[in-house]
Amino acid sequence: MRVIVADDALLFREGMTRILTEMGFEVIGQARHGAELVGLVRRDPPAVVITDLRMPPGFADEGIEAATEIRCFAPQVGLMLLSQYVEVHHALRLMNEFDGAVGYLLKDRVSDLGAFAVDIRRVAAGEVVIDPELVSRLVGRRREHDPLAELTDREREVLALMAQGLTNAALAKELFVSPKTVEGYVRSVFTKLGLAPGEREHRRVLAVLQFLRKP
Repeated sequence: MRVIVADDALLFREGMTRILTEMGFEVIGQARHGAELVGLVRRDPPAVVITDLRMPPGFADEGIEAATEIRCFAPQVGLMLLSQYVEVHHALRLMNEFDGAVGYLLKDRVSDLGAFAVDIRRVAAGEVVIDPELVSRLVGRRREHDPLAELTDREREVLALMAQGLTNAALAKELFVSPKTVEGYVRSVFTKLGLAPGEREHRRVLAVLQFLRKP
C-alpha cells in the first residue's frame, strides 16, 4: 500500500517512514508542511496520507486544511491525521466534514505497530478510525439532562466501541457475547439516544459523534 508522510520534524518523518516500510507499506513521498503535501498528492496520489495535524507556518490546523484540499481533488485518498494531544474540537471537525476514509490518532498510538498498521488499512478501506482516548473523553463527558445517563454501563461500553468503528461482529468478539446479544445492545443504545443506525458502519460513528457534540 502506497502512503505519503507529512510532518515538520525530520526525525519523526524518517522514523515513520522506516516503521511503515518495515510493516510492508511503500512510502512514496515525505512533506514538511501542508502545501508540500498537497503538491505531492496532486502529482502522485497514494492510498493513504499520514499527516501531523499541526504543521508550519501556524502550527494550528494546517494538517486538516491540507486534508480538506486533498479530499476535494483526490477523494479516493485516505486521510490519517496524527496529533500529540487529544483535541476534541479538531477530531469532531474531521468526523463532521469528512464522509469516511479518515482517521484521528494520538502519536503515542504509533508505538503499537500492529494496531497502527490495521488502522491505516481501515482508513484506506473507507472506514473512520478514532483514537480510543478521544472516544473515552467524548463518551465520558457529563451534561445537564444527559441522555447518556440513561445507558447502562454495558451500553456505554458498547457505545464507546461503536464510536471506534467496530462492527457488530467485532463487538461480539470483543465483549465475548453472541451477535444477537450485540444487536440488542446496539438497538437499545440508538433508541435511548434517539439515533438510527446508518447503512454503513462509519455512518454509525458519525451519528454517535454528532450526538455527543451537541451542547
